[in-house]
Amino acid sequence: MRIGVMGSGGVGGYFGARLAQAGNEVIFIARGAHLEAMAERGLEVLSPRGDVHVHPCVCTANPADVGPVDVVLFATKLYDTESAGRQCAPFIGSDTAVISLLNGVDSENVLARILGAEHVVGGVARISAEIESPGIIRHRSDFAIIEFGEMDGRESSRLVRFRDAAREAGIDAELRSDIRVAIWEKFVLLASLSAITTLTRLPLGPIRSDPASFELLCEAAREVGAVARAEDVPLPDDAVDKVIHFLGKLPDSMKASMLMDLERGKPLELEWLSGAVCRLGREAGVATPIHCLTVAALGPFAAGKPAS
Repeated sequence: MRIGVMGSGGVGGYFGARLAQAGNEVIFIARGAHLEAMAERGLEVLSPRGDVHVHPCVCTANPADVGPVDVVLFATKLYDTESAGRQCAPFIGSDTAVISLLNGVDSENVLARILGAEHVVGGVARISAEIESPGIIRHRSDFAIIEFGEMDGRESSRLVRFRDAAREAGIDAELRSDIRVAIWEKFVLLASLSAITTLTRLPLGPIRSDPASFELLCEAAREVGAVARAEDVPLPDDAVDKVIHFLGKLPDSMKASMLMDLERGKPLELEWLSGAVCRLGREAGVATPIHCLTVAALGPFAAGKPAS
């Protein structure tokens, strides 16, 4: 398959590298020092599931250099959704699927407005990975799962083909008829983990070891679950309980990417995570005090490290 990766950081870089190693034609969109390193030395993934080195690596800053592709893996930061979505226009052919792998619950609607709803596919990436240094992706977990599905629930030939290509590349790939549920299941986990690890400036281990801190994390997950039900998302009755159980099994060193961004003085996805929980909660009449406190406390850092 011909695959464009819009955003070649931890998520896009990992899955794109696996697909390229398996013989697919993968074009990576990147910028700055990361792009320069990829062009010169290739893209390297260091992973518990086996290292990958894509060299030579087809990469560019401009999708107009590429033309139409079969699939776009859309894996930018949430605050780049609008601008990166517009950049994707040259990728779009008559049946191109743009699989959103972003963390929030709004990106599919944004991309549909820009690129056309017929091209937009819901997706979820379950992975912990980041750019360790330019041209090098560090995969920090033993799991790397991608789930995706048409927004209307149908099983399309384009996604069956991509699922098969992903599995041949050694990726745990699942085609779902209820992708909206999957998106919100992840959002319950990620919005809450992002909020509490970033508020406390701590990885998960110390939070779990303190009963009050862990209860704060659990209650943050319950708030997101309540908003999901108010949005008529058909979450299973035990969805939040499963998230809380999963939080109990994650490594002590686990940090949300938002905490890593805060530590590096980078902009935060705050508006699209806890901010979205607060906004949707207000609209639905659901109280979300923990997430609203998170927005207020982290607001000064949302655009990056505040001036001292």
